[in-house]
Amino acid sequence: MKTVIALMALHSVAHAVPEGTKVLKDLPYVTDGHASQKLDLYVPAKPTGPLYIYIHGGAWWGGSKDGVYHLDLLEAGYAVASVEYRFSQDAVFPAQIQDCKAAVRWLRAHAKEYGYDPARIAVCGDSAGGHLTAMLATTGDTKEFDVGENLDQSSAITCGIDYYGPTDFVSWQPASKDPMIQRGGKGSCLEQLFGGPVDEKTELAKSASPVTWVTKDDAPLLIFHGTEDPLVKVRQSELLVEDYKEAGVEVELDVIEGAGHGGAPFWSDGQPERIRRFLARHLDKNP
Repeated sequence: MKTVIALMALHSVAHAVPEGTKVLKDLPYVTDGHASQKLDLYVPAKPTGPLYIYIHGGAWWGGSKDGVYHLDLLEAGYAVASVEYRFSQDAVFPAQIQDCKAAVRWLRAHAKEYGYDPARIAVCGDSAGGHLTAMLATTGDTKEFDVGENLDQSSAITCGIDYYGPTDFVSWQPASKDPMIQRGGKGSCLEQLFGGPVDEKTELAKSASPVTWVTKDDAPLLIFHGTEDPLVKVRQSELLVEDYKEAGVEVELDVIEGAGHGGAPFWSDGQPERIRRFLARHLDKNP
């Protein structure tokens, strides 16, 4: 748990909410659902159409929707949503991606009510949230994880931003001896996510891997990863990039020399501008 707390601190990025923003907290995206099946919605004073969804990290067993990345997008007229999801101590995979897809469908179903465009949806996540972002990007053309309400709405996204998320659990190799990131054993977040060691849950681990689902119809991805990440090896991002390129899908990988698992290197040297360009290319009507 200490590792998770430190990890959450690394992920923390503060942005002020612009004046005039309507902040709607704890909106349930599942009727009478779990306490975690809620989202926060930030609606700018003058919406311009796009919706940006943030999915937090925390090893699938911690974290909070409160620490939203890129709230500065509100100044450009983007609506922003931050999604909570069931943690692995409450439900094993695929509950987490089922929840994220339910949130996307709910947000799409309520687009007219809140004033954003259901056809222009970007998702961003870090670490476990990066994994779920990549899953959303690669599973828009399958109904495998769509369960529950608003099934008349698509859970596909327009584009995604993945910060150092795992992409292939079958080939997973721990970046260190930290018990949290081992393929199994006491304290392993992977064993808790799958309800058993990876080597005993191979099919579930394969199903949870974004690389499993890559097709030519996937959403474009912008991926950031540090060369000195102590939790998720950069090879995880490289594997997804290789599959994307083979399928002919747009993908960008920014490998940040010396960077770890979050922190200041991900918010400097032109990264914010690169994100704005990526989002504008896919979401703005006149980029």
